[in-house]
Amino acid sequence: MTIGKSSDRENAPSSVEPTDDAVQAADAPSIGRVLSASRIEAGLTVDQVSTATRVRVPIVHAIEEDDFDRCGGDFYARGHIRSIARAVGVDGEALVARYDAAHGGSPAAKRPATQLIDSGPVRVPSRSRPNWAAAMVAAIVAVVALIGFNLVSGKGGHGTTGSASAPLPSGAGTGSVAPETPAVQPPAPTPSAAAIAAVPADKVTVKLVAQGTSWVSAMDGNGKSLFQNNISDGQDQTFTDPKQIKLVLGNGGAVHAYVNGKDLGVLGKDGQVVHVTYTPGDPQAG
Repeated sequence: MTIGKSSDRENAPSSVEPTDDAVQAADAPSIGRVLSASRIEAGLTVDQVSTATRVRVPIVHAIEEDDFDRCGGDFYARGHIRSIARAVGVDGEALVARYDAAHGGSPAAKRPATQLIDSGPVRVPSRSRPNWAAAMVAAIVAVVALIGFNLVSGKGGHGTTGSASAPLPSGAGTGSVAPETPAVQPPAPTPSAAAIAAVPADKVTVKLVAQGTSWVSAMDGNGKSLFQNNISDGQDQTFTDPKQIKLVLGNGGAVHAYVNGKDLGVLGKDGQVVHVTYTPGDPQAG
């Protein structure tokens, strides 16, 4: 009886408990939920994300609902995920890796390995040898013709056999005339940072100059929207308020700031979403 029970236990199917990685993957929020939560945390609307990334509003909604069929394929889905993640301040590459794991892997993993074909040794076409004899004869003929020309030119002159010298330019003296050089104009002075953004001490003034393309949102001290749009390379916007100026930038590395008469340089890294607030007399972020 004991042997029978032991045999039954050996033949019974064993249960395999899930690993910690599988449990974490099942409990992890989806790609769309991560992007949606990060957008809300950044204080951005779907329209603002669409403007900053140039991804259409219906597609942004679809991605936040984990519906990637409207992207038009895996290639465009990866690009949209990276753009939206950069705008809301999350790691886009990690989300793309999760997308590839859920949709059959990356393009490199799907690409079949190609077999190298050995086509044998490469044959270099033979080139004919240059005709050195013909080249030497042509050179000798050219030298003889040049000597004959010099002899004929010497006999027809005033008894001189040297080479003819070029006449001096007209004018007093025997020296050569130096050509006139145009006067070099000094470069126009560049305006200083104080001249660009100088303001009264009782107000805050922010001047933004684009060095690329970035979405910009600006609000005054009462929470009123002053500006919400893209600015491109070379464009600028200036905002003034007695209390404060609050900014949200979609691409901090593309915006150069002058605040209360001081040059603060670019406000972030390329693709970084930046939130800053400035007050009168304080050039640093509030």
